[in-house]
Amino acid sequence: MFTQQHPQTFKDSIDLEAYFQRIGYRGERTPTLQTLETIHYSHTQAIAFENLNPLFGQPVLLDLNSLQKKLVEEGRGGYCFEQNSLFRAVLIDLGFQVSSLGARVLWGVPEGVITPRSHMLLIVHIENEPYIADVGFGGLTLTTPIRLTPEMQQSTSHELFRLIKIKDSYIMQAHFAEKWQSLYQFDLQPQYPPDYEVSNWYVSTHPESLFVNSLIAARPDTDCRYALRNNRFSIHSLNNENTEHHMLTTAQELCSVLTHEFRLQLPTNIDLESMLHRFVN
Repeated sequence: MFTQQHPQTFKDSIDLEAYFQRIGYRGERTPTLQTLETIHYSHTQAIAFENLNPLFGQPVLLDLNSLQKKLVEEGRGGYCFEQNSLFRAVLIDLGFQVSSLGARVLWGVPEGVITPRSHMLLIVHIENEPYIADVGFGGLTLTTPIRLTPEMQQSTSHELFRLIKIKDSYIMQAHFAEKWQSLYQFDLQPQYPPDYEVSNWYVSTHPESLFVNSLIAARPDTDCRYALRNNRFSIHSLNNENTEHHMLTTAQELCSVLTHEFRLQLPTNIDLESMLHRFVN
């Protein structure tokens, strides 16, 4: 049986002051929809989606102590299990009613292929109204939460989103590149830390995992979305829906984009430039 090894020291609560400083949030701390929307938006703007740890063979730890150290103290980013686990801890500390869910990714997957539950998202209840919150889906992550109401186009700070209900499950879709794109499929069965530990171990260590083989980063900005796949850097404008693509040709350019456009403090315990050479040669 697989069990994930954790550090011996844990923090049993979130450091809200450090987290709010990290995302630049100075608003209310009451469990209201406005608070959820503002913190959700601020988080996605500040903490980028990235996979440097699995890419370079470093562990991806999901205990709260490790999440705060990496995403808050060290100025790094992470993928869904890290991002939404940290966000969940923040929301619970603020008094929100939160449950964790699992999803099967549809984005970039051929139709008819069944994928594992390899994505984490959250359902938040505010005054008996359920909302979907998700700060960790990468290039098309929600920037503000949406109601769990199917067949309704919902505005966010970026694209339109909607939920399509099929029997007991929902498909999350975003209106991108002038059409509706399916992102993932989920149901309302609660997921627990062991569920995420198994999926996290698989996506961060399996030899054929996308996160082990490709450099990936994403961050929404005020009027655009930034995305990086290996050495292809893309900027998608929200105003005219045009997308610029730039091929980066040196490891130094990759480091510069990760630092500036994705706002990451790059790890200092590895020779990052040397390890990034394989993506530009």
